[in-house]
Amino acid sequence: MSDGGRPAITDERIATLRARIGVAQPHPQPPWYRSPGTDAFRAVSEACGDDNPLWCDPDYAANSVWGGPIGSPNINGGDTLIGHNEVQDLDPDTKALLKGDPLKGAHAYYSGSYREWWAPVRPHQHITRRNALVGVHDKSSEFADRTVHEWTGEVFAAPDHMLSAQYRLMIRTDRGKVERTTSGAVGEASPIEPYDDDQLAEIAEATLAEPERRRGAESRWWEDVEEGDELPELVKGPLRVTDIVVWHTGMGMGLYGVKALRLAQQQRRKTPGFFRPDDLNIPDVHQRVHWDPAWAARAGSPAIYDYGRMRETWLVHVCTDWMGDDAWLANLDVEFRKFNYVGDLHRMQGRVTRKYLADGDRPAVDLDVWGENQRGEITCPGHATVLLPSREHGAVRLPEPPGGATDCAATLEALIDRFATSEDTP
Repeated sequence: MSDGGRPAITDERIATLRARIGVAQPHPQPPWYRSPGTDAFRAVSEACGDDNPLWCDPDYAANSVWGGPIGSPNINGGDTLIGHNEVQDLDPDTKALLKGDPLKGAHAYYSGSYREWWAPVRPHQHITRRNALVGVHDKSSEFADRTVHEWTGEVFAAPDHMLSAQYRLMIRTDRGKVERTTSGAVGEASPIEPYDDDQLAEIAEATLAEPERRRGAESRWWEDVEEGDELPELVKGPLRVTDIVVWHTGMGMGLYGVKALRLAQQQRRKTPGFFRPDDLNIPDVHQRVHWDPAWAARAGSPAIYDYGRMRETWLVHVCTDWMGDDAWLANLDVEFRKFNYVGDLHRMQGRVTRKYLADGDRPAVDLDVWGENQRGEITCPGHATVLLPSREHGAVRLPEPPGGATDCAATLEALIDRFATSEDTP
């Protein structure tokens, strides 16, 4: 509930939120890579545990179907990684429209991500981005009396064509029922048991064999794929704090833009609510729950935990290893249902669920993809669409942006129309 015991989610507040749909605004952080080249491609890929030479070795990529280096899907449109804001400043009326949170007092859960890709990102392209709320869906739920699915979209363009898009799903719920429903749920997670030497040896063997299962330059022909085919499993973990540190070196500091030293002092003055004192009374960022067990415990978590986006990149990895160099990952969605704690092991898996001609002439397959931890819990279910080369239909033809748009503004307009008629994923 909001202040005063009144619901935070009302018809009037939802209408106020919907008035923001399509209103472009600057992304809160500058891009981590202002001019991403082959070093950035490699750094992002290795931060996800992926050393595919298509992203990491320019000489290898030069001999691929792409004719030169390209970035992995994880850098192509990553919302804090690349792209200069097309919208830099807002007029007073727009600032007033975007001020504050219309659903203030409601819980906000980062619950899912949807990505789609239309063209590869090349070294040192000038990339722009445009960001706006694209969908607001009013829903009922067993989890809460009323929920709102709030979709934010960001689209990315090269100088003469669109590259990609990413959408974030925030689920907004009134506090009252949620707090009664979820009280103590985080702390009830199963304990993480230590691994013995035999288990660690088995895990090491599985992970070190990963490159042998990568399809690489060998074409995976559409005609040879059958519905029900299983993707080779990728083993990720057991998760270490070091993995989270390495993640940050390649992927940056995300939406919060965590800074060091004097820059941290400046950030604290700008956003004091994001800081709280540590045991020495030194203010530090709430994001420390991802690397400090004591802070995680105070937040109600039994252990340090990852970022949901880490597992999204792992699902991209399992798809791209399976599909090969001359295929194209067209889209991927994922829900973040459970935490991935330090010490957890994840097996990233997939299955072909549909084989068809997309748009009548593009050989495609749909996949179910998911990550399952050592307790048998699926923490991040998702779906993907892959375009494959075909003996009959020829090489992959890249998908077109919504409505055939060629710039960010037109693409966002087409996406708003799409979200207006879609109640779940776009």
